[in-house]
Amino acid sequence: MPFFQKIVVDAFTNVYVWKISESFDELFRAVSLKDISLTRLETMKSESHKKGFLAVRMLLQHAGYTDYDLYYDAFGKPNLKDGTHISISHSFEFSTIILSNKNCGIDLELRRDLIKKIARKFAEEPFVYHCDENSSDYVSKLTVIWGVKEAVFKVRNEVGISFKDHIFVSPFEMEAQNTTALLDFNELKIPFEVYFTEIENYTLVWLWEKEL
Repeated sequence: MPFFQKIVVDAFTNVYVWKISESFDELFRAVSLKDISLTRLETMKSESHKKGFLAVRMLLQHAGYTDYDLYYDAFGKPNLKDGTHISISHSFEFSTIILSNKNCGIDLELRRDLIKKIARKFAEEPFVYHCDENSSDYVSKLTVIWGVKEAVFKVRNEVGISFKDHIFVSPFEMEAQNTTALLDFNELKIPFEVYFTEIENYTLVWLWEKEL
């Protein structure tokens, strides 16, 4: 089975990555699903989404959990019964989860030039208007910014949050593999510690709320 990588972030935080090369049937036979998960799986039309869903369950098993330990709250946020924080992401060939004692979020994105066309809809103006679109790391940086904002929203999925107007990513260099972010929404001002890396043609971002 293609367990791809475990990233030990700190003593209480681990990221797990699965590269999906199995067929749907192989994955389905390898996991045990509760009834509500079976029902959810049956409603998925895309085989890619189905395999991503099952690969997440493979990662849970690899980390010592099962689908029976996982539940979703009223806002669709995943939780584990033992109180460990979890966040989940899937993109085409990969699925990933983060487990931590901190309120955390994770996002995985395929890097594509298409992101240039939508940059002004989610990225801060200083970045979009003052960076060279033809530079070698422009798409990489945009993908990190998008991933950060997706991950922040997974942590604090408040109704009305705008990626462009309420989530701000501090300037960073790709070599650093870390930055910070801020959610500024209504009465909330929450800073985040951010880390990122690239896996093949994908960008992986994880973060958590910083202690004040």
